[in-house]
Amino acid sequence: MKPAHPAVSIKDVEVVAPNFKRRLSGVTATIVRLVPIQARDIGIVSFGWGLPDFVPKISLFELMRLGYRPTAKGRPRVFHARRNTEMLFGIILKYVFRHKLRLLFTSASQRDHTRYTKFLLRRMDGVVATSRATKEYLEVPADIIYHGIDLEAFQPPTSRAKIRERLGISSKHCIGCFGRIRHQKGTDVFVDAMIELLPRHPDWCALVLGRATMPHFGFRRSLQDRVNAAGLGDRILFPGEIPSHEMSHWYQALSIYVAPQRWEGFGLTPLEAMACGVPVVATKVGAFPEIIPEGKTGNLIEPGSVAELISAADALMGSDTIRNKLAAACRQHVVDNFDIREEATKLIDIYRSLADEDGRFFARSLNLAEPGDANG
Repeated sequence: MKPAHPAVSIKDVEVVAPNFKRRLSGVTATIVRLVPIQARDIGIVSFGWGLPDFVPKISLFELMRLGYRPTAKGRPRVFHARRNTEMLFGIILKYVFRHKLRLLFTSASQRDHTRYTKFLLRRMDGVVATSRATKEYLEVPADIIYHGIDLEAFQPPTSRAKIRERLGISSKHCIGCFGRIRHQKGTDVFVDAMIELLPRHPDWCALVLGRATMPHFGFRRSLQDRVNAAGLGDRILFPGEIPSHEMSHWYQALSIYVAPQRWEGFGLTPLEAMACGVPVVATKVGAFPEIIPEGKTGNLIEPGSVAELISAADALMGSDTIRNKLAAACRQHVVDNFDIREEATKLIDIYRSLADEDGRFFARSLNLAEPGDANG
């Protein structure tokens, strides 16, 4: 376990990254990964719930005091929101409590925004989009900064066999689908494909890793009933939710990773898998077409298509040669394009420019080169 982060002096706080959700989510995971890295170079803290001790953070009382205590350099602080509720809270702090703040929002959503969200976005001083597809839905200027991966935490193992043994997996190969268990995530597509494929590949098992929230209990139960009816209860496994600091081991146990989402904002799991040298099969949603080079690190399929998933996964499951070739390219692709340190540095550049006294600012004025096509 990482050691607890020491207390942060109020005068040293330059950036606040709130986390207004108690349960683990993609946004929370982003904050947990990024903030400790950013804290090496800038005075950044988080505020909210569900954060481990190694993340620098402050209390609500300390947060309210920030508005009346200037930074050591006398410049505005940056409030970096990633949810609507956090944008609203930042607006209240700035315009009601008169805190000296610059407001930044990171958008991962790929859908038409409501009038309420557009209202909030127009009051931001800067906006970041996590992909080109996300930027197309924004009506305000934004820079594109792809999410990155901790390349030390997620890396190929010395021996996948030993990792599987340690996790209690007896099969020679594993194919996995990680994340929330719900219809939106396409978990049913993965399960249906595995019911068809596993009898053809006796050395393989499938992992459905993640949690189903209460509204989706029935969905998960129906999947497990389907698996049991097919006589595959000992080969399609549902280990449940795994702590974030243990996730890399489960990727390292895999030979193939599947991201079968019907809809997604960004979607970090394929990058985490590729960083561990695992080829991927993913749907053409979210940022997946931008971050997964077709035929180089895996394959892209239409969302909701069991037949396409069966075809793509079957080809990989049946060829060690193809998988090994893709695995080497996977790791290199992530190293070259998705190092979390680059994401952290680009955000810090935006924070520092926002803190200038020039009034409203959009990240575009940083003149950062827009990321090229990661598939190139």
